Amino acid sequence: MANTIRVDIVSAEQDVWSGEGTMVFAPAEMGEIGIAPQHAPLLTRLKPGEIRIQQESGEEQFFFISGGMLEVQGHVVTVLSDTALRANDLDEAAALEAQRRAEQALADRGGELELAKAKAELIQAAAQLRAIQKLRGRA
Repeated sequence: MANTIRVDIVSAEQDVWSGEGTMVFAPAEMGEIGIAPQHAPLLTRLKPGEIRIQQESGEEQFFFISGGMLEVQGHVVTVLSDTALRANDLDEAAALEAQRRAEQALADRGGELELAKAKAELIQAAAQLRAIQKLRGRA
Protein backbone atom coordinates (compact mmCIF):
# COMPACT_ATOMS: atom_id res chain seq x y z
CA MET A 1 0.00 0.00 0.00
CA ALA A 2 1.47 3.33 -1.09
CA ASN A 3 1.90 5.91 1.65
CA THR A 4 2.18 8.96 -0.63
CA ILE A 5 0.15 10.47 -3.41
CA ARG A 6 1.45 12.62 -6.28
CA VAL A 7 0.10 16.19 -6.27
CA ASP A 8 0.16 18.56 -9.26
CA ILE A 9 -1.03 22.15 -8.87
CA VAL A 10 -1.47 23.97 -12.17
CA SER A 11 -2.62 27.52 -12.90
CA ALA A 12 -3.58 29.06 -16.22
CA GLU A 13 -0.09 30.56 -16.43
CA GLN A 14 2.19 27.78 -15.18
CA ASP A 15 2.79 24.54 -13.32
CA VAL A 16 2.93 25.82 -9.75
CA TRP A 17 4.05 22.72 -7.84
CA SER A 18 4.48 18.97 -8.27
CA GLY A 19 5.51 16.58 -5.56
CA GLU A 20 4.52 13.81 -3.20
CA GLY A 21 2.28 14.16 -0.17
CA THR A 22 0.83 11.97 2.54
CA MET A 23 -2.35 14.08 2.78
CA VAL A 24 -3.93 16.88 0.74
CA PHE A 25 -6.52 19.32 2.10
CA ALA A 26 -8.56 21.44 -0.30
CA PRO A 27 -11.51 23.89 -0.15
CA ALA A 28 -14.24 22.02 -2.04
CA GLU A 29 -17.48 23.89 -2.65
CA MET A 30 -19.31 21.88 0.00
CA GLY A 31 -16.52 22.15 2.59
CA GLU A 32 -12.88 21.24 3.14
CA ILE A 33 -11.92 17.77 1.96
CA GLY A 34 -8.94 15.59 2.80
CA ILE A 35 -7.36 13.22 0.32
CA ALA A 36 -5.07 10.42 1.41
CA PRO A 37 -3.23 7.82 -0.69
CA GLN A 38 -5.60 5.20 -2.14
CA HIS A 39 -8.46 7.75 -2.27
CA ALA A 40 -11.36 6.84 -4.54
CA PRO A 41 -11.55 8.65 -7.89
CA LEU A 42 -13.08 12.10 -7.45
CA LEU A 43 -13.83 15.22 -9.47
CA THR A 44 -14.99 18.30 -7.54
CA ARG A 45 -15.15 22.05 -7.87
CA LEU A 46 -13.00 24.16 -5.57
CA LYS A 47 -13.77 27.54 -4.05
CA PRO A 48 -11.13 30.21 -3.38
CA GLY A 49 -8.93 29.22 -0.48
CA GLU A 50 -5.92 27.31 0.70
CA ILE A 51 -4.49 23.99 -0.49
CA ARG A 52 -2.37 22.28 2.16
CA ILE A 53 -0.11 19.33 1.41
CA GLN A 54 1.48 17.27 4.18
CA GLN A 55 4.71 15.54 3.19
CA GLU A 56 6.46 12.44 4.57
CA SER A 57 9.19 14.63 6.06
CA GLY A 58 6.57 16.37 8.22
CA GLU A 59 6.89 19.56 6.19
CA GLU A 60 3.74 21.19 4.83
CA GLN A 61 3.28 23.09 1.56
CA PHE A 62 0.66 25.87 1.39
CA PHE A 63 -0.93 27.38 -1.73
CA PHE A 64 -3.70 29.86 -2.45
CA ILE A 65 -6.11 29.10 -5.31
CA SER A 66 -8.81 31.31 -6.81
CA GLY A 67 -11.11 28.30 -7.21
CA GLY A 68 -11.05 25.63 -9.88
CA MET A 69 -11.25 21.86 -10.13
CA LEU A 70 -9.68 18.98 -8.23
CA GLU A 71 -9.35 15.51 -9.71
CA VAL A 72 -8.20 12.33 -8.01
CA GLN A 73 -7.24 9.49 -10.35
CA GLY A 74 -5.19 6.52 -9.21
CA HIS A 75 -2.24 7.85 -7.25
CA VAL A 76 -2.46 11.45 -8.56
CA VAL A 77 -4.27 14.56 -7.29
CA THR A 78 -4.50 17.35 -9.86
CA VAL A 79 -5.58 20.87 -8.93
CA LEU A 80 -6.50 23.15 -11.85
CA SER A 81 -7.06 26.83 -11.06
CA ASP A 82 -7.03 30.13 -12.91
CA THR A 83 -4.75 31.50 -10.21
CA ALA A 84 -2.56 29.43 -7.90
CA LEU A 85 0.20 30.91 -5.74
CA ARG A 86 2.51 29.68 -3.05
CA ALA A 87 1.14 31.04 0.22
CA ASN A 88 4.43 32.86 0.88
CA ASP A 89 3.91 34.82 -2.38
CA LEU A 90 0.59 36.32 -1.26
CA ASP A 91 0.61 40.10 -0.97
CA GLU A 92 -1.51 41.33 1.94
CA ALA A 93 -1.54 44.96 0.78
CA ALA A 94 -2.72 43.94 -2.69
CA ALA A 95 -5.42 41.69 -1.21
CA LEU A 96 -6.65 44.50 1.05
CA GLU A 97 -6.75 46.90 -1.90
CA ALA A 98 -8.66 44.35 -4.02
CA GLN A 99 -11.12 43.91 -1.15
CA ARG A 100 -11.58 47.69 -0.86
CA ARG A 101 -12.16 48.04 -4.64
CA ALA A 102 -14.69 45.18 -4.64
CA GLU A 103 -16.57 46.64 -1.68
CA GLN A 104 -16.66 50.05 -3.42
CA ALA A 105 -17.97 48.45 -6.63
CA LEU A 106 -20.73 46.74 -4.63
CA ALA A 107 -21.63 50.04 -2.97
CA ASP A 108 -21.76 51.80 -6.38
CA ARG A 109 -24.59 49.45 -7.44
CA GLY A 110 -23.51 48.99 -11.05
CA GLY A 111 -25.20 46.64 -13.49
CA GLU A 112 -25.77 42.95 -12.87
CA LEU A 113 -22.48 41.93 -14.51
CA GLU A 114 -20.48 44.47 -12.48
CA LEU A 115 -22.13 43.29 -9.25
CA ALA A 116 -21.34 39.64 -10.00
CA LYS A 117 -17.73 40.51 -10.82
CA ALA A 118 -17.39 42.60 -7.64
CA LYS A 119 -18.82 39.78 -5.51
CA ALA A 120 -16.36 37.28 -7.04
CA GLU A 121 -13.44 39.66 -6.44
CA LEU A 122 -14.55 40.22 -2.84
CA ILE A 123 -14.73 36.46 -2.20
CA GLN A 124 -11.26 35.94 -3.66
CA ALA A 125 -9.71 38.84 -1.70
CA ALA A 126 -11.28 37.59 1.56
CA ALA A 127 -9.96 34.07 0.88
CA GLN A 128 -6.46 35.44 0.27
CA LEU A 129 -6.57 37.41 3.51
CA ARG A 130 -7.73 34.30 5.44
CA ALA A 131 -4.86 32.30 3.92
CA ILE A 132 -2.37 35.01 4.94
CA GLN A 133 -3.74 35.05 8.49
CA LYS A 134 -3.59 31.24 8.76
CA LEU A 135 0.00 31.24 7.47
CA ARG A 136 1.00 33.86 10.04
CA GLY A 137 -0.56 31.75 12.79
CA ARG A 138 1.73 28.86 11.82
CA ALA A 139 4.91 30.97 11.69
